[in-house]
Amino acid sequence: MKAMWILVFLGVLAWSGLDPKDYVTWGLEVFPAVAGGLILWATRDRFPLTTLVYVLILVHCVILMVGGHYTYAEVPLGEWFRDATDGTRNNYDKLGHFVQGFVPAMIARELMIRLDVFNSVKWRDFFIVSFCLGFSAFYELIEWWVALLSEEAADAFLGTQGYVWDTQSDMGWALLGAVLALVLLGPLHDRQLRALAGGR
Repeated sequence: MKAMWILVFLGVLAWSGLDPKDYVTWGLEVFPAVAGGLILWATRDRFPLTTLVYVLILVHCVILMVGGHYTYAEVPLGEWFRDATDGTRNNYDKLGHFVQGFVPAMIARELMIRLDVFNSVKWRDFFIVSFCLGFSAFYELIEWWVALLSEEAADAFLGTQGYVWDTQSDMGWALLGAVLALVLLGPLHDRQLRALAGGR
């Protein structure tokens, strides 16, 4: 599993860095994936995660790398979906923001449970959803700061495509992702957490 994870991660990273549309945008989009990969590598023995969370993180990294290669507004999958649904914009960025809520929710859930942070499941889930929404809002601030600092990379990094409610809808998709992750994956995650605890 670890070898396959590393192979996919490095393979997609290498591909994404080969002649991307814009190296500045590529660096901005891929940086979180690389940072996350390094953190996982550093903690792999001391604090291994469940297989579910590792797979979700890899999926998120791949989405970031693909978006970095093409820029989110020009990812072919998003263009295909736009044309197939007679849409007006490339919504690959909405997939990215949905996953930006979905995956961190499961990472936070794993940390909260394993570190025994909350006694109440309701408060734990409320915190996780709030954290994901806050993280999404912070990412929107980062996009704004990048736009202020680098006009050249701003349009590609922001990916608003003229949509006036882009920031709000990005956070809405992240919120939806966080809630769905907790609802849909909670039981599977609990089983994997028990197996992980039993194997240590």
